[in-house]
Amino acid sequence: MALGDSTTVGVGDPMNGSSTTDLSGAGARPGEGWRGWASLLADSLASSHRVTFSNFATSGATAPVVATEQLPETGTGPIDIASLIVGVNDTLRSTFDPGRIRDCLQLCAEQLTTRGAMLLTVRFHDHGQVFGLPSWLRRPLWQRIEQVNLAYDDLHAKYGGIRLDMADYPEVYRRDFWSVDRLHPGERGHRRLARGFADELARRGLQIDVPPELDCASTPPSKWADTVWLVREGVPWLGRRAGDLTPWAARMAVSQLRPATNAEVQSVEA
Repeated sequence: MALGDSTTVGVGDPMNGSSTTDLSGAGARPGEGWRGWASLLADSLASSHRVTFSNFATSGATAPVVATEQLPETGTGPIDIASLIVGVNDTLRSTFDPGRIRDCLQLCAEQLTTRGAMLLTVRFHDHGQVFGLPSWLRRPLWQRIEQVNLAYDDLHAKYGGIRLDMADYPEVYRRDFWSVDRLHPGERGHRRLARGFADELARRGLQIDVPPELDCASTPPSKWADTVWLVREGVPWLGRRAGDLTPWAARMAVSQLRPATNAEVQSVEA
């Protein structure tokens, strides 16, 4: 069972061919445009087991959306494996609330593990480096991402499961890991995520006869495709986000650059 945002929907990995897994729920289904890491992992597990895969992830989802909308849709029955990967969309909004994110993740993890699920989660990398953001915007965004990571640290300490630290994979910062928008993994990125989780499951004794392939059928976006996307989608997206993020990022940048006041210095010394 998969919960999360557009990465778990499979955005960035176009569907080519049909899945052999019994699929239900939203996202990553044959004929609907995207495949993605979760579907690839489910197909791999199906090489050794009878697998039913339900994907409740939705594009644009935040942690509260996962907790209040996706989680209730999962029902009450037993679960063997559940992925819970969300948080990047939260960092891109002025309503960012790390406490609420933590509470939502904890609620999901508690209910899923109570039903027997082994959790699959991640620790996020520096998205600003992938986007090529200027340092004054990249640093504040990284601070938000780290707050989400701390919530996942607490989650992993309490509920266990399998967690992939994306910063441990050097290819995360390579262009061919990502789709044209650099926000969603491309086919290579989705395959790497699926393989990472499969390898960890195998280390824990789960038989997987055919692990997810790492070879890609598609080619990485060309420089021309990058340029076209930037003009058609990237600039409008940045424009929509500017009113939400730029004032906050500017305040963060100024606060980091200005010298400390006497009161602040005295407070630190105390």
